[in-house]
Amino acid sequence: MFPLIKAHAYGNDFLYVEEAHLPHDDRAALARELCERCTGVGADGLIVYRRTARGAAMQLLNADGSYSEVSGNGVRGLAAVLLDVHHLAPVENVIVVETDAGLKRLELLGRDCGRPIFRASMGQPTEPVERDLDVGGEPLRVVVLRVGNPQCVRLEHALSEERMRRLGPLLERHAAFPEGTNVEFAVVEAPDRLRILIWERGVGPTRSSGTGTCAAAVAAAAFGGASRTVEVHAPGGTQRVEWRDDGLYLTGWAEVVMQGQWVRPAGSGTLTP
Repeated sequence: MFPLIKAHAYGNDFLYVEEAHLPHDDRAALARELCERCTGVGADGLIVYRRTARGAAMQLLNADGSYSEVSGNGVRGLAAVLLDVHHLAPVENVIVVETDAGLKRLELLGRDCGRPIFRASMGQPTEPVERDLDVGGEPLRVVVLRVGNPQCVRLEHALSEERMRRLGPLLERHAAFPEGTNVEFAVVEAPDRLRILIWERGVGPTRSSGTGTCAAAVAAAAFGGASRTVEVHAPGGTQRVEWRDDGLYLTGWAEVVMQGQWVRPAGSGTLTP
C-alpha cells in the first residue's frame, strides 16, 4: 500500500507517486500494473517525483512501462499536484520541474474553474526536417523533430481517426525511429489554428499531449503555413503554443482528480507484464 495521486491535462492522465513512497519493485512493471485501465487505476503514464525547494524532479514511464524523457501535460499535472496537494507556495508564481529533457519553468497565470493555468517553457525544439517514408506500403512525407522527446508529425488535408489508428502504430515503430516516436496528425485550419490527433509512444491514442501539441505547432509553422503562435485543438481541448526565439511556450490547465492508496491485489506480490 502506498499513496497515489491522479491528475490530468485535457484528458491526458497520469499517476503520481513520491519516490520516498515507492515500493522497491520493477518500476516498468509497476507502471503497467497501475496504468491498466480495467485492473489498475488507469492512466497514460506513471510519474515518480521528488520534491525540491522550487518544485520537483520527475521521471516518466509510459503505460506500457517504457521510458519517456518528458511530457508537457505530465509536467503541468505535477505542478498542479505540488500546488493543490502539497500546498507549495511558488516563488514569483514560478514552479521549476527537473525532467530528463531539462528544466521546465512553469508560470502560474491564474485559475480556470479552480484549475491552475500554467505557461510552461518547453525549451528549444530541434530543427524540424521533412522525411519521405514507406509506411505500410503508403508513401508518406512526415516532419521529424524532438521536443525533449522524439516526434513525427504528418500534415494532412483532413483528419481521420481510422487513418490515425492505422498509421500511428506503424510510424511509432518504424525502422526510421529506433527508439520509437510520438506521432501527430495535423491540419492547419487557419494561420493561427491547428487541429490534431495523437498517437503517443507507449500508449496509443491520447486525448491530448503537451509535447505533441508543441511538435505539431513547429511542423505547421515550418512547413504548413501556420504562424509561430497558434491555438492547437486536440480531442481533449485547446492549448496555446508560442514558438519564440528563446524556445517553445505551452499554455494550458491541469487538475488533480484523485488522492488515495494503491492496494495491490492479493496474489500479485510479483509484478508481471
